[in-house]
Amino acid sequence: MPRNILPVSLVFLAAGLLSACGEPEVSFSRDVFPILKENCLSCHTKGHKGYEATGFSMETYEDFMKGTKYGPVIVPGAGFASTLAILIEHKGDPSINMPHKKQPLPEKDIETIKAWIDQGAKNN
Repeated sequence: MPRNILPVSLVFLAAGLLSACGEPEVSFSRDVFPILKENCLSCHTKGHKGYEATGFSMETYEDFMKGTKYGPVIVPGAGFASTLAILIEHKGDPSINMPHKKQPLPEKDIETIKAWIDQGAKNN
């Protein structure tokens, strides 16, 4: 048996174990909604400025998934293509990046939201 087979086998075994572990499931109610509540609901609820301008309410999962009067902001399974992710990462037009006229969300919160979207944006 060649001497380099064992180290190579160990590398493949470790890679397989890491991918089998996967990313922990992100929960809308436990992980995502608290971020929205802290940073977004003051504007994106019925009767407030963000809602009046866009029709986008974040009060419930169903409202959130409905999106704006212009269409959905979430593409389940595709955080990179979701309007919400683009805006919270400040990769959109500066006039509509979110949160509007506030500090950007912490990177960990952006990653949590994107992971939830990538995992299918489930109502969990």
